[in-house]
Amino acid sequence: MNYNSIVLVKQVPDTANISGQVMKPDGTVNRSKLPTIFNPEDKVALELALQLRDRFGGKVTAVTMGPPAASGLLRECLYMGVDKTFLISDRKFAGADTLATSYVLSEVIKKIGNYDLIFAGRQAIDGDTAQVGPQTAEKLGLSQITYAEEIIDLQNKKITVKRKIDGGYEVLESSLPTLITVIKDAAVPRPFKAKRVMAFKNAKSVLELQKMTEENQLLYINDLKEEYISKKLYIPVITMNDLEVDPERCGLNGSPTKVHKIDSVVLGGGEHENIEPTKKGMGLLIDKLMEDRIFG
Repeated sequence: MNYNSIVLVKQVPDTANISGQVMKPDGTVNRSKLPTIFNPEDKVALELALQLRDRFGGKVTAVTMGPPAASGLLRECLYMGVDKTFLISDRKFAGADTLATSYVLSEVIKKIGNYDLIFAGRQAIDGDTAQVGPQTAEKLGLSQITYAEEIIDLQNKKITVKRKIDGGYEVLESSLPTLITVIKDAAVPRPFKAKRVMAFKNAKSVLELQKMTEENQLLYINDLKEEYISKKLYIPVITMNDLEVDPERCGLNGSPTKVHKIDSVVLGGGEHENIEPTKKGMGLLIDKLMEDRIFG
């Protein structure tokens, strides 16, 4: 039996490399100064969906909400093996908190339809709220299993999942469709496939095609779009005009979360000791590490 999955993925700032240069005076992160990466737990969620597709058949669709540059994330999904991608991008969606984001995602999922499973990472490293997945399930009226670390069984339109809890785990069974959020230890994401990288490295959204026409007046958007669709290199873009949504529930208008105070935390260096790059120096370093119980 085939099972179709939709995977919610997100392009996030690489928060592991935050330094003083990327912090604004108000203590917030200047995202434009940070490289972006595939949200780690979303990538694991995608791997689980691909494993189920490889085992049972069906299709895997990757969906992301973000700026035009998020097309790069969807190309990575294509490199891993997804069957279809959608970019949700509209300035009217900008500034959305988890409530507004989950509202738009739920409406997009309704539009896509024909799914048995929805996968998402437990949380994104730029927000750490772990709310978007559960809120999306709630708006769709679906059952949900969070903190999944293993898919035990999938048959007869039911899925059995092992989920992590404090001090251990529990095993839950749910009828389909259902939404599952995944922790980072659930799987090891597969590497990009060289053949797929070569096949999809030029995949583009209409937003990227429009930019190409702006840079070259000999190109026409309708011709480009038809060409990329025929070559299966077209990444569909969903805007507010494509959805029957309430504008007051989208973007900043639909985001009740407000930041009242931000503390800028600066990590300063404490006492330090220079170690000479000699045999004696290395011996002293090892002795110090053992003294501090870091080694031994």
